[in-house]
Amino acid sequence: MSRNAEVADRLEEFADLLEARDVAYKPRAYRRAAENVLDYPGAIEELAADGPEAVKRIEGVGDAIAAKVVEYVETGSIEELAELREELPVEMEALTRVEGVGPKTVGTLYEALGIRTLDDLAAAAEAGEIREVSGFGEKTEQNILANIAFAREAAERELLGEGRPHGERVRSYLADHPAVEAVDLAGSIRRWKPTIGDVDVLVGSTDGAAVVEAFTDWPAADSVIEAGEQKASVRAAGVRVDLRVVVPDEFGAALQYFTGSKDHNVTLRNRAIERDLKMNEYGVFDVSGVEDPDADQRAGEWVAGETEAGMYGALDLPSIPPELREDWGEVEAAAAGDLPDPVAADAVRGDLHVHTDWSDGRTTLEEMVAGAAAFGHDYVAVTDHATGPGMVGGVGLDDDRLREQLPEVRAADDDADIRVFAGVEANIGADGSVSVADDLLADLDLVVASPHAALDGDGTDRLVTAAEHPEVDILGHPTGRYLNQRAGLDVDVERLARAAADHGTALEVNANPARLDLDGRAVKTAVEAGATVAVNTDAHSPGRYDLVRYGVHTARRGWAEQSDVLNTRDADGVERFVS
Repeated sequence: MSRNAEVADRLEEFADLLEARDVAYKPRAYRRAAENVLDYPGAIEELAADGPEAVKRIEGVGDAIAAKVVEYVETGSIEELAELREELPVEMEALTRVEGVGPKTVGTLYEALGIRTLDDLAAAAEAGEIREVSGFGEKTEQNILANIAFAREAAERELLGEGRPHGERVRSYLADHPAVEAVDLAGSIRRWKPTIGDVDVLVGSTDGAAVVEAFTDWPAADSVIEAGEQKASVRAAGVRVDLRVVVPDEFGAALQYFTGSKDHNVTLRNRAIERDLKMNEYGVFDVSGVEDPDADQRAGEWVAGETEAGMYGALDLPSIPPELREDWGEVEAAAAGDLPDPVAADAVRGDLHVHTDWSDGRTTLEEMVAGAAAFGHDYVAVTDHATGPGMVGGVGLDDDRLREQLPEVRAADDDADIRVFAGVEANIGADGSVSVADDLLADLDLVVASPHAALDGDGTDRLVTAAEHPEVDILGHPTGRYLNQRAGLDVDVERLARAAADHGTALEVNANPARLDLDGRAVKTAVEAGATVAVNTDAHSPGRYDLVRYGVHTARRGWAEQSDVLNTRDADGVERFVS
């Protein structure tokens, strides 16, 4: 795994701190550089090895930023960034998770009231101090106070998309160590939950000390939190990474146990007890002849533990995919032979929701099409934003502009080696109306309709109305949530799914790690109700096509099989569905 996301995070932090200091122009430059580093298809560390001039090959990266990238890759820190942190010693990430609080607000409140943390912010709001700061008022103060609880909860969890790359990087790093016989990720990150508490790494080895030493020497680690003989924890770019070393013969048992979930494991342990077995992190043991099975964790005759499959097999079960281990009925389904065959990670054949620089995308239509082809897709739908509520800065296209774009997309379809669908991402109004004229919608190949404003309260009626619109093919990010930022709409997913199934409308699993909307539980409800889902990236640049894996694993969490996912079909199959 490359360090692109890690470097982009540091550049975003630079931008936040500069914006908080009300520095002109530079924050925008740092944010643009961060986006382009994140989208760069190669490894940033390989460019950095050749010096700043090589890093400047990335669009938007000039002399100063290139030098900082090289400094960070080589040393793990940036001196100027450390100085900015000292000048503004605030918990920027936690504070800006409060809806309505941006970097400038953080800077202002620090200067006026010395606010550094969420606790400080809550105390000031409760005391009525924020309303006294120039530019603020009672309503702003009350909004801040109302959103702090959500921000506190969010602060305890990292986005899967932020934690997973660190986990994959450390897994690859440890896999190359001679003392490591087996290594994998565990915990919620292996179950692909949308947010995680930390990154759990499990290693099978007979030399725990050597593995711990290698782990604490991991170049990407910013600091060592703790280190013992078999366990250690480090922090990498703000994410906690925990290591546990077990003997190889018990690796399968430990992997099963520490993958969880807790409720899934409780159900398994109860099944084991019914069979005079004991199941724990050390293996499965036959305790039929043991007087006190709980006296020793390894009491009884060892039955399984070397592999996960053996652990499940000892309970007369097939192995259950990690994404399904949430105690949503998967153990009962496995026992009955009714487990789904979840959609494979490489089954998606195209992306039906992407943006170009006609609206708020960062690259041209031709570049987005070429990027889809290079990624291996058979087709792509160009779905630039229409005008409507939630489209800030005039990025949406009105009907006249959409009509201007249509022949350009048709021409791209003629020139490309893949199928290019002409589409739009229309806005769903508060009443369920769609923000594009019906006759224009009918001229397009594919219509995504999504909510972008008024994203609180019950949105079921609104979404059902949109799903029943005869020209709407996909409901995009149906709840409108942003993980760790806003909860989004409350939705009766079963009712929405029935309406979508009845009217031939797919429900999107938006693969952007900040959304993952619908989530796994909602996907399960949707497919059980007969709805079709579409896994799309909502990509605004070619580098984001690879986010599709987050959407596929979210669909797997919802027990979706290949037949449930619209864009596992070929282009003709998609065309038949939308027609």
